[in-house]
Amino acid sequence: MRLMFDVGKMLRRRSALWLVFPATLLLVTIAISRSADSRISPVPSPSITIPNTNRTEPNLSADLDHDGLPDASELRSFNDRENFRRWFTWIAEMQFYKLSDEWNTEQRDCAGLVRFAWREALRTHDRNWYQRMGEDYQPVAADVSVKLGSEPLGEKLFRTAPGTYHANDVASSKFSEFADAQTLKLFNATFISRDREQARPGDLLFFYQPYVQKFPYHVMIFLGDASVANEGAHDWVVYHTGAAPENDGAVKKVRLAVLDQHPNKRWRPLVSNPNFLGFYRLKLLTQQNPTDHVGGVVHSQPS
Repeated sequence: MRLMFDVGKMLRRRSALWLVFPATLLLVTIAISRSADSRISPVPSPSITIPNTNRTEPNLSADLDHDGLPDASELRSFNDRENFRRWFTWIAEMQFYKLSDEWNTEQRDCAGLVRFAWREALRTHDRNWYQRMGEDYQPVAADVSVKLGSEPLGEKLFRTAPGTYHANDVASSKFSEFADAQTLKLFNATFISRDREQARPGDLLFFYQPYVQKFPYHVMIFLGDASVANEGAHDWVVYHTGAAPENDGAVKKVRLAVLDQHPNKRWRPLVSNPNFLGFYRLKLLTQQNPTDHVGGVVHSQPS
């Protein structure tokens, strides 16, 4: 009897061990699995936004499109470019109706009108600005984000020499507060077309008259739709005639269709006129997104 009792007791102990072993094995397996999981980086949730590392603000000396202007001084958004065009053309057109006292009398010529409207378009248009400019000025658009005086150019908006922009260009006098018509054409604008259908408001028209020795280049501003007295036309331009021996010249506002019939054929804005150089776009308006680049290549679209 005692032997049978011992055998039964031994069998019960072995049965208990067989029950404990699987449970222990399961606990060890779970512990190993958790330890391995802790060493694996979690997968980002689809709701997490990963920033685009290819889009960065340009540094002050960048010139990714190699147009001679620092990218930081160009208008990089569609809204900025459209707002500049509205201010630029509006201010220029207003000089036809009444010259602003803010326009230096010694700089009133064709290129001077471009420089004046350009500068004033980049200013903050607050109450003080309207008071300084005179009567009849009104808000026509939001202010642009690149203001007059911003780094790296400051007040020296106009490039005066060829080449890609470099950080020492302003200090080495490759930019100036002044630019004549030839300088505007060569270093501050890009040729678009001699076809007026390709022109946009704010583009410049250039003429070259080799018979005029001192100032052979002449520039006009294309308005497109005039803000005042539009008359249903879409081909308005505004320009200053330049000073003459008998007077200081005047600002004119006229349609291209009228200039097409100018008594002097050299002033007709026609493809057939060799003195008409065509339509040019300001370089600060020609670049879509200089900061959208991959591997140093700029991805841009027509502005």
